Amino acid sequence: MKRSFSSSDRILVATGLGTIAATYGLVRLALGLFLPDVQRDLGFGAAVGGAVSSGASVLYCVGALVGFVSAGRSARRLVAAATLAAGLGAVVMAAAPTAIVFGSAAVVASTGAGLASPALVQLVRERVAAEGRSRAQAVVNAGTGPGLVVAGLLALLLPEWRAAWTAAGAVTLLVGAATLLAAGRPSGRPATENPSSGTSAGRWPGRRWVVAHRVPVVAALAFGAGSAVVWTFGRAALVDAGLPMAVTIVAWVAIGLGGAAVTVTARWTSGLTAGRQWAITAVAAAAAVLAIGSAPGVAPVVLVACAVFGWGYTAATGALIAWTTEVDAAHAAAGTSMLFVLLVAGQAVGAAVAGSFVGPLGTGATCTAAAVVVLLAAVLPLARRRRPARTA
Repeated sequence: MKRSFSSSDRILVATGLGTIAATYGLVRLALGLFLPDVQRDLGFGAAVGGAVSSGASVLYCVGALVGFVSAGRSARRLVAAATLAAGLGAVVMAAAPTAIVFGSAAVVASTGAGLASPALVQLVRERVAAEGRSRAQAVVNAGTGPGLVVAGLLALLLPEWRAAWTAAGAVTLLVGAATLLAAGRPSGRPATENPSSGTSAGRWPGRRWVVAHRVPVVAALAFGAGSAVVWTFGRAALVDAGLPMAVTIVAWVAIGLGGAAVTVTARWTSGLTAGRQWAITAVAAAAAVLAIGSAPGVAPVVLVACAVFGWGYTAATGALIAWTTEVDAAHAAAGTSMLFVLLVAGQAVGAAVAGSFVGPLGTGATCTAAAVVVLLAAVLPLARRRRPARTA
């Protein structure tokens, strides 16, 4: 227990974290950060922006489903595809002369995040020693946070959005190449320890497998729906409340810093059961959503709440990986794909519902309702655990 990771493990974990940071934080989730500037320069409105965001979510789900089918057979190829989709997509976005070109590139680029998660889950399973594997999964998945931090810093430091997307594309291509190099160095684990190798990992695991996931399935959907209000309307709420633009961008950075903190807390959370991980992190996210909606014009409250939301959201997605691994470790990559697709599907529904509520009810009431949904998602594993006790 003195050293959980070998040197080759550490390299793979570091580059894997970088790939998640790039495909998620720098490319997929940075779309909302830069969208107001892009709309102004390319001349399209909120309806087109919403369509682009919706299309990006759909293509993310497609990428994750492809990962579901193929991670066990070709994880390295999926990493390459994720890198090219996100990296080249960002470069095309930077050079886009029209809204159609920008939107098409943004939709394709979002596919990279969907491909990356199941591929990296599989690579960590194959190459990281068993005693450090759970922590390695949590650390790699926490890459979203550093990616959001870098995206926020690019927005603050670079003169315009085209330069930021160019930098994001270049970084994505470089870190993806580094991950492929690291993935070429196996840790020396015997092949018999890798039950997901071969064709079986890419097959549909079966109805019993799906039934065994019924609680995390519902939890992922509800968590995605409730958290969507922050990703979709969080920054707009801060602007509407009168916070300076620079503070709203720093709030985005705070979300990223909270997500990055998961790399520090991973040793603690990986020692908990998946259900307990989920409950703790989802409750933290619910409290943050409520705080952002209740005091959007109070900068100190907003910044702390954003950091807590970033930690809770990122750590909760890591708990989903741990959850599906507890259910069936041999199909962890497939389970990750399924749960992440449902999380994003929940976000799509939550964003649409929140959009219809924000106007008549206001941000505060909408965030309160969203926080209740996230809290319900948090207590699902606890409710399931108590049921057998009553029938015993």
